[in-house]
Amino acid sequence: MAEELIPGLPEEIALECLTRSHFTTHRVAARVSRRWRHLFLSRDFYNLRKLSGRTHKAVFAVQSLPAPVSDGAKSAVPVAFGVSAFDPATGNWTRIKPIEKYPNGLPLFCRLIGVDGKLVVIGGWDPASFRPVEDVFVYEFAAEKWRQGKGMPEKRSFFGAAEYGGEIFVAGGHDEGKNAAATAWAYNVRNDEWRELPAMSGGRDECEAVAIGSEIWVVSGYGTEIQGNFETTAEVFDTKTGEWRRVDSAWCGERSPRGVVGVGREGELFSWAEVMAATTTAVTAEGIVGVNMMDKAMVFVGRYGIFTAEGQNGKFEKIEVPEEFSGFVQSACYTEI
Repeated sequence: MAEELIPGLPEEIALECLTRSHFTTHRVAARVSRRWRHLFLSRDFYNLRKLSGRTHKAVFAVQSLPAPVSDGAKSAVPVAFGVSAFDPATGNWTRIKPIEKYPNGLPLFCRLIGVDGKLVVIGGWDPASFRPVEDVFVYEFAAEKWRQGKGMPEKRSFFGAAEYGGEIFVAGGHDEGKNAAATAWAYNVRNDEWRELPAMSGGRDECEAVAIGSEIWVVSGYGTEIQGNFETTAEVFDTKTGEWRRVDSAWCGERSPRGVVGVGREGELFSWAEVMAATTTAVTAEGIVGVNMMDKAMVFVGRYGIFTAEGQNGKFEKIEVPEEFSGFVQSACYTEI
């Protein structure tokens, strides 16, 4: 006989009770029984909570950590990065525990993606050797623990990455010889498997990727022979047909798309850098990373601080941030836990 979720309660009522629990209790709740642990870590439980509107919305960022201080002066040590978490409901900031393999800081230029209530860190440069890594790490909130996933099939840097349907789509970037990549892969977080996709029509280094409906848009970037000259085109992967198509005049050009590609309510692309320049003063495109939070927007603007607004077209206002969470941001995402 199957173990009851909650002794004495019908299955559907017990499940209803558990979906109402706050995500911060899941770590302890998962220890109650083997079945509870399986439930709290399952995608089905996450989907049920999301459909019933009981997930918790949060923003996460790969952010530089406070520099060590010695004798009243900052030490001359390399900048280290960790994962910061922002709760829009309370305004609280917290830090996600370090990855065991990288206790002193995340791989530089890694990508952070939210998938089905989990965080995934992909690629980057080893902070000690500055060599590209194929590492993949998945953070389970119910266990409050990172697990190492199956590494990327190819080492690459400055690639585009976007989530759709429980998979992370990775395209473009460059190899260790600075050759722009045209290859693309999809990582299934649940099954811990990579599958190869058809290649794009050409290499795209320093591109950005976003999901629009069931399509993955790989925006701008440049080829090996034209390094630094960003294209205005995009390549679009249709997840239903498995085919790519090229779109002209998709990006403003001359500017890196990394971190600043936004998607409007009608599915149109826009630049967070242009939005910030039009709504705030004394802001440049340097170090901008934008995040859509359904009905809100959050933009990290390098040394100028962090701004939020009600939607893409709302008025951006700078928010107060604790000093230890004011560091430079390389990658950010929004997810529901």
